[in-house]
Amino acid sequence: MNWWKRAPLVLVAPRPVFVALRDDSDEAAGERQEPLFALISLAGIATVLVSPTFRRMLNDGSVSEILVPVLAFISGVLYAAAVMWLGGGLLYYAARRLGSLGDYRRARHTVALASAPLALALVTFWPVRLAIYGSDLFRTGGDDYGRGDALFGGIFLGFVAWSVILLLIGVRAVHGWGWGRAAGAVALAAIFPALIVAAATV
Repeated sequence: MNWWKRAPLVLVAPRPVFVALRDDSDEAAGERQEPLFALISLAGIATVLVSPTFRRMLNDGSVSEILVPVLAFISGVLYAAAVMWLGGGLLYYAARRLGSLGDYRRARHTVALASAPLALALVTFWPVRLAIYGSDLFRTGGDDYGRGDALFGGIFLGFVAWSVILLLIGVRAVHGWGWGRAAGAVALAAIFPALIVAAATV
């Protein structure tokens, strides 16, 4: 099974792709590990680019524009690894609480597959946004702020919502559960990150 070709299909036909994760043998898991990490790494890069750190990176005149993609790549891959391992762990324990017999590795791979819309954003959303606003995206007070920024922000949130929906579909497909039980596992896994975000914004 060629997971380099199969993984992107989760965007158009998610259920059979997630069902394929039920084969959690070492051989099957090894075949999909690199494609799935590449997928979530692209998603990580797309995500860190919207962070406040990157939005003001060029405020410092000593920072060269060439550093933006380099740092985005490094930060994105590290962020992807953290989400895959920590997010997978949270999903694993949440699913176990609801009766899952699946293992941690499969939970990580479910999270990685669900990140596909954000990976898509890197090659669709970001090229358009960069073409319109250029380096103003990475400094405050540029032409990108205002109504246009709000519009693009809303579009990116759409990619985030798509990923959450895929995660819900994935949990349901992998475990053979109903929608309510799958939603419960996703919600339970999201509690801890939500508390961290809430604490950071207080």
